[in-house]
Amino acid sequence: MKLVAVTSCPTGIAHSQMAAENLEQTAEEQGYDIKVEVQGAMGAENELSDSDIEAADAAIIASDTSVSQDRFSGVPLIDGTVKDAVNDAEGMIADAVEAADGDKPATETDVGSSEASAGPDQQRRRGGDRSKSLVARLKRLFS
Repeated sequence: MKLVAVTSCPTGIAHSQMAAENLEQTAEEQGYDIKVEVQGAMGAENELSDSDIEAADAAIIASDTSVSQDRFSGVPLIDGTVKDAVNDAEGMIADAVEAADGDKPATETDVGSSEASAGPDQQRRRGGDRSKSLVARLKRLFS
């Protein structure tokens, strides 16, 4: 399975590089091919070509800034933050594989997943468990 990714943070010095490295290492460990473009204040590194994107089974955008998603039309897209890629690259890659309708082994992270399913052409936004949010905790506290 081939994946492409874009990581981007406002400065592009450390966090986007860490996210890119984590995505690359995790994909390699799981046996997937991945090419990661890093965007920052200095421009783009390892830029994705049109042929890279066309050959991809899914795309991951891990960004804290605005990233043009137009070039990923027709490719299943997983959208998250740089923090998601740094802390949970395995989860982002699993979501990308699932969005591409690929085969993936069941892992412990699959159990209890509360994310809504989306079609392969539909963009999905990653997020935490809403029942663990501060607002939900406060509601339970004052109920």
